Amino acid sequence: MAQLALVTGSTSGIGLGIARALAEAGYRLVLNGFGEPDQIDAALDEIGQLGSPSPLYLGTDLTDASAIELALREVIHSEGPISVLVNNAGMQFTASIEDFPVDKWDQIIALNLSAAFHTTRLCLPAMRNQNYGRIINIASVHGLVASVNKSAYVAAKHGLVGFTKATALETAKSNITCNAICPGWTHTPLIQTQIEQRANDMGVSIEEGGRALLTEKQPSEQFVTTDQLGALTRFLCTDAASQITGAQLPVDGGWTAQ
Repeated sequence: MAQLALVTGSTSGIGLGIARALAEAGYRLVLNGFGEPDQIDAALDEIGQLGSPSPLYLGTDLTDASAIELALREVIHSEGPISVLVNNAGMQFTASIEDFPVDKWDQIIALNLSAAFHTTRLCLPAMRNQNYGRIINIASVHGLVASVNKSAYVAAKHGLVGFTKATALETAKSNITCNAICPGWTHTPLIQTQIEQRANDMGVSIEEGGRALLTEKQPSEQFVTTDQLGALTRFLCTDAASQITGAQLPVDGGWTAQ
C-alpha cells in the first residue's frame, strides 16, 4: 500500500510542485489549501495522473488548532499513518513594525509556525509506531536572514527553523528525520504579483521587474523553480537522506552566502 504524504498549502505554487514530485514517487497524497472547487479538482486530477493513488483533499483552516486536530485524527484513523509531512502553508504581509496590524501578526504566526507544530505533534505518534517518518518544513531564506517590513514572516520562519532542530533531536533515534528547506525567490503566482508591482513602480517591463527583484538579493539572478524544491523534498524522503536531520537547506542562488 502506498505511503501517505500530507503537503499543506498544496493547491498551488511550491506546495503543488512538491505534491507533484511525491506523486511521481508513488506516494498517496493528501492535498490541503484554499482555491476554487475547479482549481482543487484540477490539482487532484493532475496528482492522480502523476501516480498518486486516490489522492485526498483537506480544506482545513490551518490557523485553527482544533480544526487541524479533528481533520488529522480523522485522516489517520481512516487512512493510516502519515509517513511524510510537508509543512508548506504560509502567508505574507508587509508593514513596518509600528504599523503592523496585530491581527495580521497573529494570523501569520498561526499559519506559518503554529500550524507546523500542530501537524507534527499529531503525526508523530503514528510515525513512531511504524518506526519511520519524514517531516519537511518549508521555511525560507527569511528563516536564516531578515528583510525590512517582514517582521512577522521573519519571526515565524526563524521559529520554524528552530522547531525543525528541536523535532530532529527528539526523533533522532526513531528513523524519523526533520529538515527545513529554505527557498529564495521562487517563481510562483505570489512572486509574480511582486514582480508586476516592482515593474509598475519602476515603469519597466515585467521581465525587467523580475530582474530587479533578483539582482537585489539572489546572486544567481535566476528564480528557484517549484520542480527543484519538489525534487529536493523527494530526495529527503529516501534512504540516502536518512542521516540528514535538523538541517536548514538553502535553495536561494547564493542569497544567504553573502
